[in-house]
Amino acid sequence: MSGLARQTLQVSARCRPIHRWRSSPTIFPFSATRTRYHPSITVQIASRRFFRNLASEDNLKKGNQNDQNTHNTQGKPFTPTSDPHSSNPLEPSQVTAAQERRSNWKIVKNLMVNVWPKNDWRTRGTVILGFVFLISGKVLNVQVPLFFKQIIDSLNLPLDPSSSATVWTIAGATILGYGAARIGATVFSELLNAVFANIGQRAVRKVARETFEQLLHMDMKFHLARQTGGLTRAIDRGTKGITFLLQAILFRIVPTALEISMVCGILTYKFGWDFAVITAGTLAAYAWFTIRTTSWRTQFRRDANKADQRAASSSVDSLINFEAVKHFNNEKYEVEQYDKHLRDYEKSSVKITTSLAFLNSGQNVIFSSALTMTMLMAAQGVANGTMTVGDLVMINQLIFQLSLPLNFLGTIYRELQQNLLDMEVLFKLREENPPIEDSPDAQPLHLPIDSIRFENVNFAYHPSRPIFTNLSFTIPAGKRVAFVGPSGCGKSTILRLLFRFYEPTSGRILLGSQDISKIQLTSLREAIGVVPQDTPLFHADVMHNVRYGNLGKGEEEAVEAAKKANVHEAIGRLPEGYKTKVGERGLMISGGEKQRLAVARVLLKDPPILFFDEATSALDAHTEAELMKNISTALLHKSRTSIFIAHRLRTVVEADLIVVLQDGCVAEQGTHEELLRKGGLYYRMWMQQQAAAELLQEEEEGVN
Repeated sequence: MSGLARQTLQVSARCRPIHRWRSSPTIFPFSATRTRYHPSITVQIASRRFFRNLASEDNLKKGNQNDQNTHNTQGKPFTPTSDPHSSNPLEPSQVTAAQERRSNWKIVKNLMVNVWPKNDWRTRGTVILGFVFLISGKVLNVQVPLFFKQIIDSLNLPLDPSSSATVWTIAGATILGYGAARIGATVFSELLNAVFANIGQRAVRKVARETFEQLLHMDMKFHLARQTGGLTRAIDRGTKGITFLLQAILFRIVPTALEISMVCGILTYKFGWDFAVITAGTLAAYAWFTIRTTSWRTQFRRDANKADQRAASSSVDSLINFEAVKHFNNEKYEVEQYDKHLRDYEKSSVKITTSLAFLNSGQNVIFSSALTMTMLMAAQGVANGTMTVGDLVMINQLIFQLSLPLNFLGTIYRELQQNLLDMEVLFKLREENPPIEDSPDAQPLHLPIDSIRFENVNFAYHPSRPIFTNLSFTIPAGKRVAFVGPSGCGKSTILRLLFRFYEPTSGRILLGSQDISKIQLTSLREAIGVVPQDTPLFHADVMHNVRYGNLGKGEEEAVEAAKKANVHEAIGRLPEGYKTKVGERGLMISGGEKQRLAVARVLLKDPPILFFDEATSALDAHTEAELMKNISTALLHKSRTSIFIAHRLRTVVEADLIVVLQDGCVAEQGTHEELLRKGGLYYRMWMQQQAAAELLQEEEEGVN
């Protein structure tokens, strides 16, 4: 008889009587008498053949399942959820001009709420005061050429040098009016900027806060697909453009249009319709050329934004995963990837700059041609005696004065398009990724619950790979239940569905008699504590990371939780104890310490439902046993419902119920002894791990 078969019989013979729901004080690693293998090649080959055949059998079953047409119990087609990795949510898609205009107007409309908020008369009063400053400044600005004309005409008269007339008596009042008009126009413009500053910055803060809040409430699908660097860059660019956009719309475009109308009216009234027609035609040509050229340049800016986001994502990903970069000596590769995106950004930026030179040259040609034409007409009027030199100077000043708002209007339109593009990703992000919200009839979770039930649950991350197919099981309240199975069978997905990171395609998940889709999210998540396999820690001190489980608890309670998690002594050995910074993602402490901090955090939260996802995978056998004893004591103290995800089966042999998952459904369930006696998938997994442990032991003894 082979060593593997002999061990199988010995394990079966050692099985204890079956008690379906029993409560034991601790969860100990498997400690039965070891069965030693004969240290021969035959045993190793037999073990490997056994596991290879097991893998082939599992793959055959998966293949047969994938060939079937999956349907739910009502006969409706099974529609899996979308793939979280299918696309980058930060990549702006190609849109038509009409779609872009609709998107721009929607952004502007959303921002205008910050300018004229409902029932906020303080903000509305500030806007009204700003418009008073705006109109006053523009009226004074138009008066400057009129005063200039009067000064020229006053001094253009023949004067007798022997007379006592002075500049003050001839044009003193007009010169003072000229200076006052220029000073007044400038002062009102600066007052406008000062008054508007509060509104613009408040809008930036509001949009940034709402965006960050929405990001934190978005579902897991978005966070699995996002890239941190590109996301932060998009938010930064989008919020910076808000103030400029509001200022441009309210206090640049509107006053420029007002000033142009006033200039055209003055020219028509003073000198006839021909000057006004030339001015209006010039403005039309200027606007047409600016809009068409800027629209052409828009794609260059969009390409630059894409390259910028990709460069940011590449650099942040490399810095976050710097250990992997070092381990595989791939610094050169990461630099090349980053430089590739910078090269794309450089090409787009060069196109932006060269096309800007074309735009500015065209605008100058149009405006200078019109100015030259009106000057010729005014000079002809002076020669004919129908106009004075002051009139010529006034026409020049009026039209030349338009050059500043016109040039600024061209810049405004250009910057407006750029800022709208920058905000496109930000607002699209908020619009297309709504967070999971409570249903109108959602109720708080009713505690205590008698069970957790999955009823015919179907779910998939990608249409081609269903995770669950009519999955059904029951977790009794107050019991310790373990989920085991091959990698990829969906063990961790149970938590994601229970925590409502995702919604099942069909079927129901019940806590007691309540469907989780009808439970308030906050109430649901307050009742569940999670110790994940990869422990997320903040770049803060140890105390903050422990207290994060329940920020309402004090430091003494956090220390007590750390003692229960067997991490208090390890913290005491750190340079500054609980005040020691753990580094970004906790890289300055060991993996075992990170997992024990995660356990302490959950024990401090003290929820009725605990979920351990490979919570001791980074611990040695002794520390694992001690920690599991403490966890078991905590579980018995308040009779919590605990769920364990495990690959190492020896950590769950004392569970009240073990559920074995395979191919999206429950393959078998029972206690450890019951499952061994069945001789099914759990039995084969157990034998595989025992054989691997025995082989490792033999190798270690051989070395020694």
